[in-house]
Amino acid sequence: MARIYRQIDGVLLFDKPFELSSNDALQKVRRLFQAEKAGHTGTLDPLATGLLPICFGEATKFSNALLAADKTYHALLRLGQTTTTGDAEGEITAEHPVNILQSDVDAVLAEFRGEIQQLPPMHSALKHQGKPLYEYIRKGETIERELRDVVIYELVLNSFSGNEMDITVRCSKGTYVRTLAEDIGAALGCGAHLIGLRRTAIAHFDLKDNYNWQQLETMTATEREACILPLESLMPDVPTLQLNAEQIKRLAQGQRLGLDTGLPDGKVRLHGPKGFIGLGLLQGRRLAPDRLLSEVAKQAAQIGSGEILDLSNTPIKG
Repeated sequence: MARIYRQIDGVLLFDKPFELSSNDALQKVRRLFQAEKAGHTGTLDPLATGLLPICFGEATKFSNALLAADKTYHALLRLGQTTTTGDAEGEITAEHPVNILQSDVDAVLAEFRGEIQQLPPMHSALKHQGKPLYEYIRKGETIERELRDVVIYELVLNSFSGNEMDITVRCSKGTYVRTLAEDIGAALGCGAHLIGLRRTAIAHFDLKDNYNWQQLETMTATEREACILPLESLMPDVPTLQLNAEQIKRLAQGQRLGLDTGLPDGKVRLHGPKGFIGLGLLQGRRLAPDRLLSEVAKQAAQIGSGEILDLSNTPIKG
């Protein structure tokens, strides 16, 4: 019997397990929920675990902010060894004795807080001429890469004992934690590689609110659907603007509205008579559509100007 997929809209905070790629995790969750459309925000390596927001349906339209958001990781470093990949998946390339003190570690970590530069690793999904870098390195090819500016907002030493270091990192988009581990090891003079990585937060989303595969698999369909967050959970800090049916129709037809809202320029959450209908862009007194729910455009094309749009903000659609 063919599997029946359905329209689902919302966000699931999924705890990606060890040794599963982000795409494989996405497909497993999508099949479990029988969702027509789904995407994830921010790839985690197979050896990494932790927070992987899964966006269903219309949520994929509003997930761009998460891709550029700050992220927090719990990382475990093995000192005294470097590997071909910068993590435990690679072969050991060099070994050095670890003769460092706590004061050495504190001094080195201070150097990596704030704005730093990183060289993206060859074993990464970063694209060159349309292909990820890891495809080149598998063929023995090394591509010249440019240093990238990233920001380490927080770098906390949780523990240091023998040849292992446990740290928490809050960093900007584009930061490679395994490159950070390698650079810290190089600065300490003993080398290092990443042996454990768990993402604990993306922007305002936190791992404590997530669900793992075992939990989801044992739930009823109703219990699983209750785990999905509404679309507006993706944009909690964006101000809200209430519109009437006529204004919504005009926006859905691509028109701009002249409004005195008192809100600052930038994106705004748009609400209609029944709830959230999308994002708009304010510039001065002009409001333009940014991203609207598909149902808004469809209904706006069908109704007359005096009718009310039936646009309820329900995260699950059958």
